[in-house]
Amino acid sequence: MARGKENEHSCPYCGKNGDEVAGGICPACQNLALAISEDPGRMQRLWARFGPTLVRESMPETMELPDVLDGKRYRAVDRESNKWYLSVSEVNGQPVEIFASTAFDRDHELQSRISNLTTITRLVSLILRHISLGEQLTLPKILKQLKRSSRQRDDLPDMLFGVLGRYADKAALAAARDDEP
Repeated sequence: MARGKENEHSCPYCGKNGDEVAGGICPACQNLALAISEDPGRMQRLWARFGPTLVRESMPETMELPDVLDGKRYRAVDRESNKWYLSVSEVNGQPVEIFASTAFDRDHELQSRISNLTTITRLVSLILRHISLGEQLTLPKILKQLKRSSRQRDDLPDMLFGVLGRYADKAALAAARDDEP
């Protein structure tokens, strides 16, 4: 029995012991390595979905959203009987953006609510890209989405931009201000 133990090897990646560990890597880890070498983006997608949250923040930002995305549109009715359309864009079946619109966009009374709605959907989309794609969340990205959401001076997104902008460095703040929707 001692002789069999001497021939056993341990996979350095999963820790599996046994004679089937050829070249120092078990068959399961060899298959995983092959799958990743065939599609390196696969590892980033897996890590974004299953990796530890704190480590995910340090992932390099390499995946960009394509120009055309799959998506689904949902219709909903609010408590005031207004019809809303919610559109969810997906990458690999995972949500990365959400948009909301209504037939009452031209109603001046709704402009403030729409500005707030735009802010909510932009920030939720930023969070979805963090969860689904591993995109890093930063204060400059949040400021950029707030600036793009603002419809007029001193609306809620503009006020949030002003307060949070105090915490950003000058270069990030200038970049967010100069960025137009």
